[in-house]
Amino acid sequence: MAEERKKCGEGFWRSLEESQSDRPRPDEESVSSDAFPHGPGDVSRRHFLRFMGASLALAGLGGCDRPPAETIVPYVRQPEEIVPGKPLFFATAISIAGLATGLLVETHMGRPTKIEGNPSHPASLGATDALAQASVLGLYDPDRSQVLTYLGRIRPWSQFVAAMQELRKELRQNKGKGLRILTGTIGSPSLGHQINQLLKEFPGARWHQWEPAGRHHTRAGARLAFGAYVETQYRLEKAEIVVALDGTLLSCAPGYLRYAREFARRRAPSPGAEGTSRFYAVECTPSSTGATADHRLALSTNETIAFVQALAVRLGIDLPRTPSLPPPQAHWLEALARDLEAHRGSSVVLASEHQPPLVHALAHAINRSLGNVNQTVAYTDPIEVNPTDEIASLKELAADIDAGAVDTLIILEGNPAYTAPADLGFRDRLAKIRLRIHLSLYNDETSALCHWHVPAAHYLESWSDGRAFDGTASIAQPVIAPLYGGKTAHELLATLSDRAERSAYDVVRAYWRERRGGSEAEFERFWRKSLHDGVIEGTAFAPKAVSLNLSAIAAAASPLPSSGSGTQSNVPRSADSQSVELVFRPDPSVLDGSFANNAWLQELPKPLSKLTWDNAALVSPATAERLGLGTRQGFTGGAVYTELVEIRFQGRAVRAPAWILPGQPDGTITVHLGYGRTRAGRVGTGTGFDGYALRTTAAIWSGSGAEVRKLGGRYALATTQTHHNIHGRDLVRTVPLAQDRETQANARPEKHNAASHPSLYPEFAYPGYAWGMAIDLARCIGCNACVIACQAENNIPTVGKDQVLRSREMHWLRIDSYFKGPPNNPETVYQPVPCMHCEMAPCEVVCPVTATAHSAEGLNDMVYNRCVGTRYCSNNCPYKVRRFNFFQFSDWNTPSLKSMRNPDVTVRSRGVMEKCTYCVQRINRAKIEAEKDGRRIRDGEILTACQQACPAEAIVFGDINDAESTVSKLKADARNYALLEELNTRPRTTYLAAVRNPNPAMDKA
Repeated sequence: MAEERKKCGEGFWRSLEESQSDRPRPDEESVSSDAFPHGPGDVSRRHFLRFMGASLALAGLGGCDRPPAETIVPYVRQPEEIVPGKPLFFATAISIAGLATGLLVETHMGRPTKIEGNPSHPASLGATDALAQASVLGLYDPDRSQVLTYLGRIRPWSQFVAAMQELRKELRQNKGKGLRILTGTIGSPSLGHQINQLLKEFPGARWHQWEPAGRHHTRAGARLAFGAYVETQYRLEKAEIVVALDGTLLSCAPGYLRYAREFARRRAPSPGAEGTSRFYAVECTPSSTGATADHRLALSTNETIAFVQALAVRLGIDLPRTPSLPPPQAHWLEALARDLEAHRGSSVVLASEHQPPLVHALAHAINRSLGNVNQTVAYTDPIEVNPTDEIASLKELAADIDAGAVDTLIILEGNPAYTAPADLGFRDRLAKIRLRIHLSLYNDETSALCHWHVPAAHYLESWSDGRAFDGTASIAQPVIAPLYGGKTAHELLATLSDRAERSAYDVVRAYWRERRGGSEAEFERFWRKSLHDGVIEGTAFAPKAVSLNLSAIAAAASPLPSSGSGTQSNVPRSADSQSVELVFRPDPSVLDGSFANNAWLQELPKPLSKLTWDNAALVSPATAERLGLGTRQGFTGGAVYTELVEIRFQGRAVRAPAWILPGQPDGTITVHLGYGRTRAGRVGTGTGFDGYALRTTAAIWSGSGAEVRKLGGRYALATTQTHHNIHGRDLVRTVPLAQDRETQANARPEKHNAASHPSLYPEFAYPGYAWGMAIDLARCIGCNACVIACQAENNIPTVGKDQVLRSREMHWLRIDSYFKGPPNNPETVYQPVPCMHCEMAPCEVVCPVTATAHSAEGLNDMVYNRCVGTRYCSNNCPYKVRRFNFFQFSDWNTPSLKSMRNPDVTVRSRGVMEKCTYCVQRINRAKIEAEKDGRRIRDGEILTACQQACPAEAIVFGDINDAESTVSKLKADARNYALLEELNTRPRTTYLAAVRNPNPAMDKA
């Protein structure tokens, strides 16, 4: 049986338990085989009957629930451009860490309900990420700050303006002495100009910047290599060999949506294609980027520095010292170096922000030596208005505060009391400043320490502008008036000028009017076109020549760093602890904590661990064993009980739950930032632990000498990784590139609907449309954009940590992570799993009220009004893709959330089964338009929400009756297969096996 399981499953596993034994332990087997785990603890027969009776009673009462009655008033005069039931789209841009991404915002009757990517924007190309998709929930968040306050008391905007004008008089007298402005990274040309104009008027003032998830090491590395700040751009469509030094390329690097698309197009093979790229990853914590690599090497930061130096020397770069590497690393490096030498001019080596500046500089030197500059690598002017060393800038501000040189501090949309490095003691220093003013979306940790708190406008309520990773500028226009009277940074800074009531629109328009010149009519045409397109034509930065300073790099490379990016701790190590390297990373869901109050992102399973509602200290299986944590996670019901550990670093300590993560380098522990908030709103306050409490200016992304020891006690983590396991099944497949080419050459396409086995189910004919989906596992990068896009499109509620612990998450689309090989460095494959829309659907025949039914076009429909909650359909679904709302998960009572929901999709109450519908509302909308034109729906005219968001174009939807459609061609591909096809359910959703392009010279052992 064990051999049969391994054969069917191709050796893939989803949890450490599966990797370590052929069968789960007895207490785990019953849980993992249950479609609906009961949750923590055992349930006796007496308690079960009691709960069952209560459930039936509540179900009867819940069936009588109705949405609250409301009185609506129609338009007195309906706006001409608004047609009820027909959405409008407006172009805008979201800026995160100073970089803008172009978006299209879907609005219904003036209400923004959905975010899409702007196909015309170079940083988007029509795709989005999870943060942008979830930002619409942030717009309607009732916890957003709604009033302007002074010393905790509500004040009108006019009083704030008057106070700022009085401050202006003082500043004019002393030429701005004592004024400090603290911002994040600024990529807005108009806002940067506004700040610089203020500094000209008040020359004694200073502008400081701090971005907790910013590109501190990237800038420092460029300055080390070239003597100046420059921006690095990559052309992955030309790269045959890609080497990523740490994993941000496909997750949070500047321009990563575009890079993901270019990368995926080179990774997904086509018949006869010879240009499939090969990908190497060297990283000190597992990432979505490393998960897609053909070869992955797990190293600590110190080991990575030595590895990159050795690679540079091997490729002919003159350095004063050649590091000695262990034999496995040396063999890996030699195979990599030969591959790079064989692809001069068509390879690229790139370093992520999390690597030290020396690694960045060496990557620049390697690219130059390989002839990649102006081929796969280009350099431009920096995107930021005022590029600076932000760590040094924050230190300077702290020193000025201590010296009594700061009289007034204006903080624009940051939260330094929470995010500033712990060794600066920023919270205590704020108390020394006479006047503190804070603009922010939430009344957060910094707001509590400031005199004036000004509620900020959401980016969907604001006029501004921004630049993309390549310099392309966009106008960010509002799509709705400020819901809570929020103000922009433009408006706050205007209160210190001679035009105190100047609006953000006036500031942005005046900036571009001055730079465009020409007549007013010409500018008006430019302005309207820029707003309509979402990009300002001709603003991308041109490549520039740079001169590499090898002597500076060589000086920095000798001697070899001995402590990574940090310093050794001088705290004595206890006998029951061990010294490890501490690694900091922005959280893949809540980033630096600015999205902590977003319930969609809190409940979004993280790409590899699948944790929700928490962060954890990530350790390798070997490190966990040395710490006495064991090598298994403690599964009990739907919960995972994990050991608590204490992490001590440079005299500071935090308590955290440990999570054993396959692929984590030994001797390192990774902490994700953004949790442990104390004033984040009702959703984000109190979740997880605060990683910033350990972060210092000398250890921004990593530091050696941290001490970790096991504590008594356990902590319940909500992870979806082991939910809905289907043991011993061939669910995910991979194929080497060479084998795939041979298969493609000999493949004979077969009609998708051809029945391979006889069935007792009735056959259906599909004379019109026959909808289907193909998902290419070679392209999927596990970014979760599709999951949040589906949630936003279909009004899917969140359920909270307690319900996730009971396997009751409501996502209609999940992304399963599969591992293969040893736990210390496994191969990883992602698999998105929506409803399969089976032609022979086992869910349909068991429903007693025909709530789930088959449509004439092959959709597995759900009729919510019929559903009585038997859950027979879910029990009979082999794919476990149906969701049941056990409670009233949708919030009927919060007024602002009602405006957020998509009016084309029913909002479900309790006791109803839900699942993926292939976005049937989008299908019907396209059918109506096609019927009005007297034609069939064109291929690509319908984009499901998940498909439209996907940056890697891994999901394709269309009519499989159209032999020329993209989805039909993919289903005819030799890599195409169906999940559990042996059950003869004939799913309309099929998969293309992931393709790997390994280096034959690489030692696979």
